Amino acid sequence: MKPDPDYQLLARVVLVIAAVLLAIWMLWHFLAALAWAAVLAIATWPLRERLTRGGTTATMTAALLTALLALALMVPFAVLGVQIAREAGVLARGLRDLRESGLATPDWIAQLPLVGTYVASWWQEHLADPEAAKELISRAEAAGVLHWTRLGSQLAGRIAILLFSLLALFFLYRDGPRLIEESETLITRLFGPPIRRIGRDAVNAVRATVNGLVLVGLAEGAILGIAYLLAGLQHPLLFASATGVLAAIPFGAPLIFGVAALTLVAQSQVTAGVLVFVFGCVVVFVADHFVRPILIGSAARIPFLWVLLGIFGGLETFGIVGLFLGPAIISVLLAIWRDAVAVSDRG
Repeated sequence: MKPDPDYQLLARVVLVIAAVLLAIWMLWHFLAALAWAAVLAIATWPLRERLTRGGTTATMTAALLTALLALALMVPFAVLGVQIAREAGVLARGLRDLRESGLATPDWIAQLPLVGTYVASWWQEHLADPEAAKELISRAEAAGVLHWTRLGSQLAGRIAILLFSLLALFFLYRDGPRLIEESETLITRLFGPPIRRIGRDAVNAVRATVNGLVLVGLAEGAILGIAYLLAGLQHPLLFASATGVLAAIPFGAPLIFGVAALTLVAQSQVTAGVLVFVFGCVVVFVADHFVRPILIGSAARIPFLWVLLGIFGGLETFGIVGLFLGPAIISVLLAIWRDAVAVSDRG
């Protein structure tokens, strides 16, 4: 009895689907690391091609680029951690003084508009009195132990993801051309020649998003760094670096310039603090709603609104890596839409 070709085809499809689902389930906790490796490889692939054309071997190129990216990712956070550790001694001395003698209410607190009276009353009740301050610090420390325990486990998980991403990135750099060729052959066989252009659109969207987020974030850090310096903020370079790093994440920069503004207010520089906060809001609004969408959309051929939806929708759905996957998914959908419209017009 000859086997039924339709039955064999159905059996192969079921087998492939089952294998893919099993692989996703098995690698579920590593998907974020693999996604990060793919995003970094796409963003820096032109540099990889330039090095290999210059005569550098694939393995040497992979090792060099992976090491450079590891330094670029780790050094800023290491510098930030060292600076925070240095400031921890000042914070510890301040907490000891607060336990022993309390902290008098600054005169400028009562002058704050709308909330000045309430804040001054709360300060007098909880911080000016040494016993109340000691009780408040004890409650905060009790809650902080659990918080730092959870934070430590999360940090260990993030470090593991980073290390696995760098390992995967090395192999993508080294074996990427063969993987791209095999993937294009398989996908073209399954979906036809138009899939190549759709894939290129997705790659361009990822690369444009990385460039838009990183370059604009660094520009935000530089501009706000000048504002920190002019406002007389202590450690303006540290705040500028933190702003540039976190500005790639929506709502990351406001966290830093908000802390900078509060620091200035705490130093009795209320006007400077307000100006830094307002200026920061303007810079971030212009960058997030105009510069980034235009920069990303022009390179990836995605309209303004869809860039915003891709960035924020991807962030909400996939986390940080969704910042780059979101526009790629939108670009694929738009490419399919344009192909369908073109076919309809020809018909």
